[in-house]
Amino acid sequence: MNYLSFASRWQQCSLPLIAILRGVTPKEAQGVAETLLECGFTYLEVPLNSPQPFESIAIMAKTVGSRGFVGAGTVLTEHQVHQVADAGGQLIISPNMEPSVIRASCDLGLISLPGIATPSEAFTALRAGASALKLFPAELITPTIVKAMRAVLPAEAVCLPVGGIHPDAEQMRRYRQSGARGFGLGGGLYQPDISLTTLRERALAYHDAWHQADKK
Repeated sequence: MNYLSFASRWQQCSLPLIAILRGVTPKEAQGVAETLLECGFTYLEVPLNSPQPFESIAIMAKTVGSRGFVGAGTVLTEHQVHQVADAGGQLIISPNMEPSVIRASCDLGLISLPGIATPSEAFTALRAGASALKLFPAELITPTIVKAMRAVLPAEAVCLPVGGIHPDAEQMRRYRQSGARGFGLGGGLYQPDISLTTLRERALAYHDAWHQADKK
């Protein structure tokens, strides 16, 4: 799915936040997925350096069904892309920009979100068929830098800062005003062995911060 097609789909998302579930286990997968769905999250990522990630992806994909999208993060090779697809995943998210991984994702009809940190990487990723751009690590990519990138990137390209994003409406507002269209949320949302009660509290805090960031 190229960036033009994905932009149209992304606009329909009421909560454009990706839940990064590093460390989630198959035992937790169903409960975590159900909790996040109840809080409005529809994009769920299981990083491949989690325990038994493909099993967790399969469980979450079955749990989510047509209500959202499940996939993998920290995808580094074409072989891993095929493993994610075999598990029922729909998202391929990487910390880096590897054209072969992007092309393999496109060939399988999956959503490709490579990690980029420069305009050169961004344009290379889009030419390879990326669906959207993961701005990573966001701690180094400030709203000012996002704004500078947005001035030259295609207007339709979805840019998603990932790293160091808090349930802070003002922080989100600054990024959104600079051209970000959503975020990836890691340790501030989910950590291994977190209770579902705490996960729900954190998820709702991010949900509220996103919607408060709409307000002046």
